[in-house]
Amino acid sequence: MASPEIETLTQALSRLPGLGPRSARRAVLHLLKRREGAMEPLLRALEAVNERLVTCHLCGNVDTVDPCGICADPRRDPRALCVVEDVSDLWALDKSRLFPGRFHVLGGRLSALDGVRPEDLTIDALVGRVEAGGIDEVVLAMNATLEGQTTAHYLAERLECFPIRLTQLAHGVPVGGELDYLDEGTLAQALRARRPVG
Repeated sequence: MASPEIETLTQALSRLPGLGPRSARRAVLHLLKRREGAMEPLLRALEAVNERLVTCHLCGNVDTVDPCGICADPRRDPRALCVVEDVSDLWALDKSRLFPGRFHVLGGRLSALDGVRPEDLTIDALVGRVEAGGIDEVVLAMNATLEGQTTAHYLAERLECFPIRLTQLAHGVPVGGELDYLDEGTLAQALRARRPVG
């Protein structure tokens, strides 16, 4: 029987995505056996991120600097903006290294069932970024779910009055799929075959 502290650690890890109680228990045992080589570096890394974690005021990404590394990168094309639902989607698309522009994180998707309204998301900030000028294309990279497509349709209506090219990810993203679970090949195909909205 493990001590209350070890049991608390196991329960905390089991709440992480992809880790159930058994996987969490194995992870805790690994950390305990390799205290200096695994646990202490993990603790230092968690403390460093916890102390410095911020949300980028420009795009909504989470990083340890503000503006985030993506927004501050001069090699990024400021004329192209990719709109995503969550930070995990941003990271998935950025990992593919196929989109040369910048991002905007909505912080979720419209959902009548969950009570998520347009004012609950960063839609006004997105419209403000487009309204400020300098953006030629906005890519709507919503998840291929009913709520994601509803959000994309709403955004298209809000942005149709601006002189921009409005596109969305093409087929290749499976219906019901979420971006952070897709492989890079599927993401690459979806980005390459993006098409105009409407």
